[in-house]
Amino acid sequence: MRDYLDKYSGMGIYTTGMARAATAEVKQKQSEGKGENVNNLESMLTEFNQEAATTKRVLDRVPANKLEWRPHAKSMSLGQLALHIATMPAGIVRITKQDSFDVAQNSFTQPSPKNLEEVQAALEQTIRTVEPTLRECTADTADANWHLMAGNTELASMPRASVWRSLMLNHWYHHRGQLSVYLRLLDVPVPSIYGPSADENPFA
Repeated sequence: MRDYLDKYSGMGIYTTGMARAATAEVKQKQSEGKGENVNNLESMLTEFNQEAATTKRVLDRVPANKLEWRPHAKSMSLGQLALHIATMPAGIVRITKQDSFDVAQNSFTQPSPKNLEEVQAALEQTIRTVEPTLRECTADTADANWHLMAGNTELASMPRASVWRSLMLNHWYHHRGQLSVYLRLLDVPVPSIYGPSADENPFA
């Protein structure tokens, strides 16, 4: 059991309403004292590494001949979703290097990968980007407010470490769960994520 827990445990851009609610909560927590965010970075790094291994396990199940498949006309294709999962944490790190990010000046069209090798390489690059960012982050950088803008309108403002928790990690897990549903619909065995799936039981 302990070996299993060690291996498997761990813990779109926010809509405007969700972002504002998150901002209000963060501002309330800030009154408890600065520096708390940086104290969480070591555990966040451990969590990221554990979850990266889990994410690789899910991405490895993506069938190479189904990258164009989508469950609905409005949904991302399987390939688009897989590449989004592989690149998203590194993308959040990149947009949080500056003090603000303007959604009005950016496109969120999801590219399609040419093959699975592109997805796998993207995940490896994401790990190489996120790990040193979390490891080398200073208290001032973690605590500094980052601003999500739409032109001159501020949608959210919160400490950079809180952005990494919400937009990088929680957002990542959301889309990974979405991918597991795609796999089920394609009748691909779903791997264990946090416990047994209908296809895989690590306790057996």
